[in-house]
Amino acid sequence: MSLPATMKALRYDKPESYAVVEVPLPTLRDNDVLIKVKACGVCGTDLHIHEGEFIAKFPLIPGHETVGVVAAIGKDVKGFTVGERVCADNSELCNECFYCRRGQLLLCEKFEAHGVTMDGGFAEYCAYPAGKVFKIHNLSDVDATLLEPASCAAHGLEKIAPKIGSSVLMFGAGPTGLCLAQLPHNGASHVVIAAPEGLKMDLAKKLDCADIYVPLSRSNPQAQFDQIKSDNPYGFDIVVEATGSPKILEDAINYVRRGGKLVVYGVYSDAARVSWPPSKIFGDEITIIGSFSETYMFPATIGYLDTGKVKVEGIVNKTYKLEQWGECLEAMRNKSAIKAAIVFE
Repeated sequence: MSLPATMKALRYDKPESYAVVEVPLPTLRDNDVLIKVKACGVCGTDLHIHEGEFIAKFPLIPGHETVGVVAAIGKDVKGFTVGERVCADNSELCNECFYCRRGQLLLCEKFEAHGVTMDGGFAEYCAYPAGKVFKIHNLSDVDATLLEPASCAAHGLEKIAPKIGSSVLMFGAGPTGLCLAQLPHNGASHVVIAAPEGLKMDLAKKLDCADIYVPLSRSNPQAQFDQIKSDNPYGFDIVVEATGSPKILEDAINYVRRGGKLVVYGVYSDAARVSWPPSKIFGDEITIIGSFSETYMFPATIGYLDTGKVKVEGIVNKTYKLEQWGECLEAMRNKSAIKAAIVFE
């Protein structure tokens, strides 16, 4: 594959200040795979990055859900050939710090992520360590952009560790939540999704993500919240807050069964705060779990998505070119996009 000297990329010089520019191709390290990007997913995290939050470092080429084909390989790379379809895990770890040496890789003190702290996939090419590049076969390029968020869901499932027969309530029906809702069927016997009525809830039903769906009124959802409590007087073994709303997270603890788990799963603004009564956490022995990202979950996730066991078709409902980034941002803000992707020829 003949490579150009430069490439087109969406580049931020600082928060909220971006342009489509020509930049040199990424420098290929000895153990890197250079990917010619075909599609790169856009998620709510990218809105936080746009505003300078979520550990973002600038200047930056965003994009952390990269799918494409192998364009070149470093001299030490084995097992890949030019032209193969691949996706990339965006994280890079030091493997030397206090947490890495304890096997807690996601807590790496030098944690880096393509599209967040280092250049990512909103460009024609992006280079990743070979150990973080994985082959795909059946998924379309656009649907394969769900592999990164679904890997985060798989990590969440590992953190939750549901017991057989667990009951689950999930607030929110965003893309990664829709993946997570399908995964708990590994242990859950009863899954309820409560989310605002509209596109995302309709898609949740179409994908058969849950046993019961509670469409929440956008103007006054109190009646639906009361009904959930009435129908489930003992609450739920697992409650997942996947909306990113501090208000809903604060109330979510009231749906957790004694001895149950509350999962803080959404992406929240840095300034967000919640208030819980310690006596309830203490007296009901409630476990509160945070689930941030993922490491080394791509093989399992590809197994779920590439075989169709977790369904993602239709989650990406809008695609854009790099030059349409402003339009894409607006679609994410006004929620007309369930999920978007930047696509390349």
